[in-house]
Order: sequence, then structure tokens, then C-alpha cells
Amino acid sequence: MSDLEARLVEIVRADPGLMHVLRGVRDQDLPDWRIFSGAVYQSVWNALTGRPAGYGVRDYDVGYYDPDTSWDAEDLVIKRVAAAFDEPFRSTVEVRNQARVPIWFPAHFGEPYDPLAGTDEALERFVSPAFAVGVRLEKDDAISVAAPLGLEDIFALTLRPNPNRGVARDWARVIERARARWPELQVVEPEAG
Repeated sequence: MSDLEARLVEIVRADPGLMHVLRGVRDQDLPDWRIFSGAVYQSVWNALTGRPAGYGVRDYDVGYYDPDTSWDAEDLVIKRVAAAFDEPFRSTVEVRNQARVPIWFPAHFGEPYDPLAGTDEALERFVSPAFAVGVRLEKDDAISVAAPLGLEDIFALTLRPNPNRGVARDWARVIERARARWPELQVVEPEAG
């Protein structure tokens, strides 16, 4: 485990809300699951900037991978996970089958989205390397980390476009919302081109 990965695990363990969600989701035994996006990078940014755990976290994004791409199958999982939590977590834990993302992503975001082979592959497509970090609480209580674009940006409080995809259509809005909560962020703007 790298130093940055060890620091990430330490920060995750110190965030009571995130740990509560990790334990609750682990108990649901979803296939190939991770908690990723805001709940992870915001936990790191809060720790680095001296803000309290949970500051700025609006939801807990849970991805899992099931080749059954029917809405009914995903809806059952969404309801099962929601039933495992009391409020406020019941309404803030958002579960999505990553195998279904290619079905709705183009209409919702106006960008193509090729099929995935697993949950961790989705991280490679996130709009910024700082966002492309996922964690899972394993059965032995270890926290596994997936960060295909590295952990440097999340710890450097840096937002830059993912070099492996086009700049997200809502990049300016993403930056504005993040900077409103963490003004310390450094932004590397996309190259004009």
C-alpha cells in the first residue's frame, strides 16, 4: 500500500458517516461494489482543510456491477439498500448498477458511454482524477482502494480534467460547485483546442 493509499484509508476510517455507509453496504453483499465520488474525495478534502467530517457531502454514491441491466433488478437493490439504513442515510445513499449506466448516461449527460466490464472501470471515466477514487470495506474490515488515475490530485486539492476522456460538458459547473465549498482547490483548466 502506498503512503497516499494508507492516508486515504486513515481518513476514511476517521469519517463516521462514511464508515457507517461502508458497513451497511458491505452487509448487503452486492456484487463488485464501491463507494466513490463525492463521499470519498470530499472526506479527504475535509481532512486536509480542517473541516468536519461530512462537510459538503450531499450523498453517498454506491456503484455495483450486475450483468442484469433490467430496471426491476436495479430497483430491488436500491430498495434493499435503502431499507438497511435509517435517515438521513436512507435518502442519501444512492445505488446504481454500473452495467446500466450506458443505458441512461447519453440522454442524461449528452455524452456517449460504452459498456463496462466492472465497477472499477467506471472510475476511469470520471470527469477528474480527484473524483476517480473508490473504496470498499472488505469482509475482514480492510478497506480496499481503487484509483486508476492515481491519488495525487485528491491529496493536492487539484481538479483537472480526466486526460482519458473529453472535458465534461458541465465542467464549469463542477468547478464552481466544488470551489464554493473548498475555495482552497487548485484548478487546472482544460487546454483550448
